[in-house]
Amino acid sequence: MLVWVHCFYQKYLHGLIALFVFIGSGVRIEVEAWTYNYSTTPNRNWNAARQWCRQHFTDMVAIQNQEEISYLNEYLPKNSKYYWIGIRKINNKWTWVGTNKILTAEAENWAKGEPNNKGTSSDCVEMYIKRDLDTAKWNDQNCNSKKGALCYTASCAEDSCSVHADCEETIGNYTCKCHPGFQGPRCEEAVACDMLEAPEWGQLQCADMHGSFRFNSSCTFNCTQGFSLMGTWNLQCRASGSWDSDPPSCQVVKCPQLASVPARGSMNCFNPIEPQSFNSTCEFSCEEGFNIIGSTSIQCDFRGLWTNGIPTCKARQCDALTAPLHGNLRCSHPHEDFSYNSSCSVSCEEGFLLNGTASIQCTSLGVWTESPPSCQARQCDALTAPLHGNLHCSHPHEDFSYNSSCSVSCEEGFLLNGTASIQCTSLGVWTESPPSCQARRCDALTAPLHGNLNCSHPHEDFSYNSSCSVSCEEGFLLNGTASIQCTSLGVWTQPLPLCQARQCLPLVAPERSQMNCSHPHSLFSFGSRCELGCEEGFVLQGAPTLQCTESGLWSHTAPSCQARQCEALTAPLHGNLNCSHPHEDFSYNSSCSVSCEEGFLLNGTASIQCTSLGVWTESPPSCQARRCDALTAPLHGNLHCSHPHEDFSYNSSCSVSCEEGFLLNGTASIQCTSLGVWTQPLPLCKARQCLPLVAPERSQMNCSHPHSLFSFGSRCELGCEEGFVLQGAPTLQCTESGLWSHTAPSCQARRCDALTAPQNATLNCSHPHEDFSYNSSCSVSCEEGFLLNGTASIQCTSLGVWTQPLPLCQAVQCEALGDPLPPYLSMKCHNPVGNFSFKSQCLFHCEVGTALNGTSGLYCKSSGLWSAPPPSCTELGMTVGMGMLMSAGVGVASAVSLLLLGGLGFFIASQLSKRTKKYPLEPKGTSLWEELENPAFIPN
Repeated sequence: MLVWVHCFYQKYLHGLIALFVFIGSGVRIEVEAWTYNYSTTPNRNWNAARQWCRQHFTDMVAIQNQEEISYLNEYLPKNSKYYWIGIRKINNKWTWVGTNKILTAEAENWAKGEPNNKGTSSDCVEMYIKRDLDTAKWNDQNCNSKKGALCYTASCAEDSCSVHADCEETIGNYTCKCHPGFQGPRCEEAVACDMLEAPEWGQLQCADMHGSFRFNSSCTFNCTQGFSLMGTWNLQCRASGSWDSDPPSCQVVKCPQLASVPARGSMNCFNPIEPQSFNSTCEFSCEEGFNIIGSTSIQCDFRGLWTNGIPTCKARQCDALTAPLHGNLRCSHPHEDFSYNSSCSVSCEEGFLLNGTASIQCTSLGVWTESPPSCQARQCDALTAPLHGNLHCSHPHEDFSYNSSCSVSCEEGFLLNGTASIQCTSLGVWTESPPSCQARRCDALTAPLHGNLNCSHPHEDFSYNSSCSVSCEEGFLLNGTASIQCTSLGVWTQPLPLCQARQCLPLVAPERSQMNCSHPHSLFSFGSRCELGCEEGFVLQGAPTLQCTESGLWSHTAPSCQARQCEALTAPLHGNLNCSHPHEDFSYNSSCSVSCEEGFLLNGTASIQCTSLGVWTESPPSCQARRCDALTAPLHGNLHCSHPHEDFSYNSSCSVSCEEGFLLNGTASIQCTSLGVWTQPLPLCKARQCLPLVAPERSQMNCSHPHSLFSFGSRCELGCEEGFVLQGAPTLQCTESGLWSHTAPSCQARRCDALTAPQNATLNCSHPHEDFSYNSSCSVSCEEGFLLNGTASIQCTSLGVWTQPLPLCQAVQCEALGDPLPPYLSMKCHNPVGNFSFKSQCLFHCEVGTALNGTSGLYCKSSGLWSAPPPSCTELGMTVGMGMLMSAGVGVASAVSLLLLGGLGFFIASQLSKRTKKYPLEPKGTSLWEELENPAFIPN
């Protein structure tokens, strides 16, 4: 039995329809879809089953997915021998025979324990259809076993998919598997890459095989003069829809980093593009006191080189100095000896003093700040004898000068105060202050605290016989002897008495208070002062200060503490208020937080607290509509906004429109969200782009771009190099429609007249541009046997004319023959080029009765020499014998002549067959005379 099963497969949404048509009925229903076919009568071995499938259908079935396996198991009839499928072990690997692809691990559908390779030739695979165990699974089996054939008919046609796809069969349909770089139902659309733009200061030119910026598009970048390309110069759109590299940029050419500004100089650079780059200009100047050596200005050119070197600054010079008499000179020279900022100091020898300024400096004008100083002898102050004392001095030099020494002694009852002997040093000062004589003293007394001291001093204060008495202030009591006296030993008769303060009752701090007391005398005594304050968050009720009075009583009764209140709060407009009160409502340490509705922002601190001062840590916050960044109309565009709340705040909406010639880049309408950000960035108005222009080869292009490179308003002027002619409009302008006003012109090399090789010559030309155009050069070489007449090499100039006429090739001349001919000799010549020139051939013969002396045929060689000397004829003597011989010879000659004619014909025929070997210089198709008129003519 032979049965076809046709199925329409629509993702199993509408079920599966099976049509069974018996071959015996003679009816076959064709459907344009993947078709399964099977045969179980008779069962066949694997090879016969595949042959049957390929004879009647496409091939043995190839399983592509689990849906196919489930479908076949459901709709195929059960066959006790099961069914062969199109997989077989080839080179020890399981392979789909229809596609010759190796079975992958994820596509395997083996029954448990299979394949087990049992038996011989178990290289074929059967499928268990409607088997109780391992149904729809596979098993390896001997290829000679008899099983049902399971076949398929393909649904793919030539036009099912585009040329950029492979057609793959599915149940009831087919799919187009796109080649890399293509997409769409039929894979007819190339994958698109992101649009590219010419880099700033650069140009972009693209070649698109499948559409702009699509798969296999190739884009080339280059930069204007003074800029270098950073990155890949050529980008390719890959199948993934991404470029094979990041777009390059044009980086300005950099000059070498200037090492530093000149020492003691300054550098001021103007950088129109980037620091120390193309067109940057640097100007130099020197500091005050320095002269510039070199150029004052340098510039970075397009090659990245500075036009000049960095100048130097040289310090101005002052007059050289020498040390003064009895002095030393020490100088420091930061630049050069005795130049600008050089400083010199003068020091004098011991015993001498500097007269003038010790340190002078060389100014920016090249002069010293002061005249050089001198050294003079140093003096000390003059001395006199102290009161109640005597002075004794020695002066080795001058009075009271360097090394003078003096001693002092006191009268009885006085003590020396200071050093007894002093000396004048080299610094002009005494080694010690001059001593004095003072009376013997007791310890100086001061009034006791809070007491008064009254003293009498017959000599000096607190000296011998001085007496003092003490009295106390109000609130204090005397402790000790009221009156004391200074003895001759310099001690007091009694210790100085003290004044003690009266006592008050001790104080205790009230509840929730803090007490800070000061006791100038003793605890809680007269003058004790207590400051009382409440704990944080409480207010004092009563006098904050208590003082112990002179009567021993406190100035006030003790105060108390009460909690401090803050101002009560209410929720702000568009907000909520949440508070916590650890003590009382809106009191110390009460905290409140405020939150705002959506679209509103808190203006102030969200959480505030009642402080110990009874004020909130911050002013209560408010809720304001959340603001977005303020917008301004983009360049060449107009901005239209509506603000339901405040300007550029929550729910504000703005739209942008562009002027003619400009396109909107971005979303036309944006809105301020509740988060305070615009739904999209503000769009820009970009000048409508024209396709980038690239200067035609051998041309010069000067463009101005008022907006951006090659955009609306851009204007390009084009001209050609010398020797080239512009084909097209010289000026192109980018219009508001994004199209150039004209097509791009080209530069074609100026043409000269076309040349052909002269006769008997070879023409060799090189054409750097076009054939026989500007800078084309041609050289002529003559064939062997010809000489050049004219200039061998000529060139097409920029004016479209050749530098010289084309030279000619003239045949080499041999010596003329037959002027005159020797007696009895006749000559016949063939001159293919010119009389008696290269390739000329001449035949000679003698009259009857004479014999030829020499070669009967001559050939003019390429060297300008004949192949042999010209022949001559020699007379023959006539005797009876000779006459008889001649008579006999006539008869013989007749016979011989016939033989000679036959031999000559055979010889000519043989020579014709060999002419290409004998005479390679002769062209094909020449006459027999030109090839060989006489066997003796064999060119050298």
